[in-house]
Amino acid sequence: MLSFLKKNCLILFLVLISVVFFYKTIAVGLLPLPSDTIVGLYYPFRDNYAKTNPRGVPFKNFLITDPVRQTYPWKNLSIEIEKKIQLPLWNPYNFSGTPLLANFQSGVFYPLNILYFILPFEFGWSIMIILSPILAGVFMYLFLRNLDIRKEASLLGAIALSFSGFFIAWMEWGNIIHTALWLPLILLSIDKIYTEKEQKGWGLLLLFSLIASFFAGHLQTFFYILVLAFLYSVFRWFSYGRKLLVPIRLILIFIIFTVLAAIQWVPTLQFILLSARNADLIGINNPGWFVPLQNIVQFLVPDFFGNPTTLNYWGIWNYAEFVGYIGVIPLMMAFIAILFRRDKNTIFFSLVLLFSLILAFATPFAKLPFILHIPFVNTSQPTRLLFIVCFSLSVLCGLGADYFMKEKKKNILVIAIFAVFFVSIWVFIVGKGFNLVEASNLIVAKKNLILPTLIFLLASVLFIFNYFISKKKYGNFSNLVIYLLILISVFDLFRFGWKFESFTKSEYLFPSTKVLSFIQKDPDIFRVMSDNSEIFPPNFSIMYKIQTPDGYDPLYIKRYGELVAAYGRKKPDISAPFGFNRIITLQDYKTNLVDLLGVKYVLSKNQLLDPKLTNVYTDGTINVYKNSNALPRAFFVSTIVSASNDQNEIEKLIDTKDLLSNTAFVETNDNLANKKINKGNAKIVTYSPNRVIINTDNSGDGFLVLTDAYYPTWKVKIDGVDKKIYITDYAFRGVFIPKGKHTVEFYNNLL
Repeated sequence: MLSFLKKNCLILFLVLISVVFFYKTIAVGLLPLPSDTIVGLYYPFRDNYAKTNPRGVPFKNFLITDPVRQTYPWKNLSIEIEKKIQLPLWNPYNFSGTPLLANFQSGVFYPLNILYFILPFEFGWSIMIILSPILAGVFMYLFLRNLDIRKEASLLGAIALSFSGFFIAWMEWGNIIHTALWLPLILLSIDKIYTEKEQKGWGLLLLFSLIASFFAGHLQTFFYILVLAFLYSVFRWFSYGRKLLVPIRLILIFIIFTVLAAIQWVPTLQFILLSARNADLIGINNPGWFVPLQNIVQFLVPDFFGNPTTLNYWGIWNYAEFVGYIGVIPLMMAFIAILFRRDKNTIFFSLVLLFSLILAFATPFAKLPFILHIPFVNTSQPTRLLFIVCFSLSVLCGLGADYFMKEKKKNILVIAIFAVFFVSIWVFIVGKGFNLVEASNLIVAKKNLILPTLIFLLASVLFIFNYFISKKKYGNFSNLVIYLLILISVFDLFRFGWKFESFTKSEYLFPSTKVLSFIQKDPDIFRVMSDNSEIFPPNFSIMYKIQTPDGYDPLYIKRYGELVAAYGRKKPDISAPFGFNRIITLQDYKTNLVDLLGVKYVLSKNQLLDPKLTNVYTDGTINVYKNSNALPRAFFVSTIVSASNDQNEIEKLIDTKDLLSNTAFVETNDNLANKKINKGNAKIVTYSPNRVIINTDNSGDGFLVLTDAYYPTWKVKIDGVDKKIYITDYAFRGVFIPKGKHTVEFYNNLL
């Protein structure tokens, strides 16, 4: 036991410091999730705390609402459906229905999801977040040791990655970092396949790591991993004698991975092609699409531009997109490697770092994929390349720390270089920003510059001390220096991480409210909307099993977005961009689209005066209005209007004066318009994410409309016989029903 502890003490130290980082979760029971934003920012949740917090519950970080607005609800719904031994193909609660598995970020097949089947979901989420720096640190430590780097140097590199700016900024999302953390294990496996005689185990580990990273749920991050893994494989092929057999084995592993991952990438690719991803982008000329050049200072001073948690951020757009901090001391170590080491590993990762920076900043080369409209790449925000930047810097940190422990003479030069950096920043501050920055912003920058400067000065003292002591006479002191540098780095990165991350009470996580309880008691199938973005925001409805026409997702069905855009513009204009920026909300309750979608309740803080609305419930600041014009989810029409294409259909739909309860606009070349139909009765008897069963009864032929979003994976059977689904009212489903009584079953297939 003692020998095991001694051999693995530094790995255990990595685990220990991660546990310490999450002490608020482990010891106090707070969630590593920004649930305080739910009750602090949005209604009707704020009303729960109106008496004790009339100005709202204080929340730490308004910037990171996405974990509670996206990944947590998606994952929760996916696991809930999987527990019923079903594939979570469809989310009926947002966008009037939208793919769930295919949106990729739900991470349906991630192997570590097993925790959610063993533990309560809330607890499983916390364990998953805690595991992210632990696994990243351990994998990075093993990879660096594999590069023949000293244990202490490997430890510092592992810590630098686990608590780097990228990892801290995205840790509570749950999917981005779990995608990223497998990279060092992937590279380690590639190395071992090249060097070990027995390769079967390492081949399986590489395959598992690729699968785990891919299924974790962030496609852009995995794309970067895949590119780097390919480049690393080529690099190792040249390094280890250009043996032909090993690349063949690697290619075979990647082919097997591609086949096994098809269950995810095929539906995702289909969704991307049918989505508005290309049509509704921010654009490369918008501030923040690339890392602004001035934000390079954040590699030394992460909060130079302030911090969203202290409400003093004065930089461009989004703080989390630009912070590539790995700590002052790890950065100094990385510079030692870049300047003085001449081995192949240092050269490779220096080049990776260089090209990542070139692509992350707004250089002419970085703009090429967007100018040339290269698929997938032209929709990916380059700031996320800071993951590869942080990873490369962390590897170089390990290589530099290893050099630091062996060579002393040249290390002093790094102090001089960093002294120039810090002096330049201080001159900028003292010089009042050369009249380029407001005085109030300079005060923030100056305050946040002090600690990094002190850390640099302390590190410089230790560097100089290490330079003068003799290893033969003072070997213990020499080892002490590197451990002191590691502890200072832990302090530095923990201070940075604790400042940004949220740890919140579990009672704040999607609490029950009187308004939502009132709506949940209604047994009908209907949708709910609000007229204000502060009320019941998109995707919260998943947690309450309330269906809404809104949604928040980088991927949403293009036709649905076009329909909402046309109604918002009050004209048949479906041209891009739509201006949604991933968030679709219907706030104009007066349109007949709201009635068509079956929006039965409208939530508002105002007194709404509209003949179709009746106030049926009020609690706190929120009024609940019932829409008397809301159509049932499934209904028969008396008239079919055919359209030849999407533009023709949207023109007819927007311009119609007929009631949409009587007329269906169908995009088809079939001769439906001349068919004689009548209105029958339709009753939904089963409604679930993957299946809708409707009993119909009509005296003649009829056309049934289901106002769930049209998507090609949905099929329909009438009395067990497959029939055709027509695109109806631009974005929904319709089916021709013969006379008589029938059972109509809409069901969702994977493809």
